[in-house]
Amino acid sequence: MDVSPLIISFKTAAVSSFITFFVSIALAFAVVRMKRFKALADAVITLPMVLPPAAMGFLLLLLFGRKGLDLNIVFSWSATVVSAAAVSCPLMYKTVKASFEQLDADMLDAARSLGVSERRIFFNIMLPCAKFGIIAGLILAFTRSLGEFGATIILAGNIPGQTQTMSTAIYSAIQANDFEQAVYWTAALIVFSIFFVIAMNCCVYSINRRK
Repeated sequence: MDVSPLIISFKTAAVSSFITFFVSIALAFAVVRMKRFKALADAVITLPMVLPPAAMGFLLLLLFGRKGLDLNIVFSWSATVVSAAAVSCPLMYKTVKASFEQLDADMLDAARSLGVSERRIFFNIMLPCAKFGIIAGLILAFTRSLGEFGATIILAGNIPGQTQTMSTAIYSAIQANDFEQAVYWTAALIVFSIFFVIAMNCCVYSINRRK
């Protein structure tokens, strides 16, 4: 039994989530502090959530392919990471942004009135108070990365042992009429997804208890 799709999926999800963690928090903090064009910025950042996966994959192909940046990552493992990060980042961004917006504005203003720098407010107040929301967003992003298919198969392809994830392995199994393999990888994704969704719900429960 070839387990490379499982290894590739988890490695991709881990690296893309690491990238998403920092990018999403930075974007959420920037948008929350914006005075103008906040709605436009939010719409652009969350666009991958509503775009069809094929369209998202095509845009990434244009951006990173020969007609774009030409970074030589198309049909490589790096492309699986880029695809997963692109589609999962908006999910974590929305979760973190909601957590930041729920913080007590009076508490933040009081800190500013005492001369506390924005950097200390961010690291010492906002991040600790929003930690459960950040964790929930990270779990959601990881789970989404784990099951990414549409953008991945366009940008990274479906190369066994290199870019073939569990989702693309299901596609290959269906194409080959290999029902057993398709069931195996589908069941694996269901089990992992249920586990991570339960973990995310525990974080959400912790947030609600703090209110």
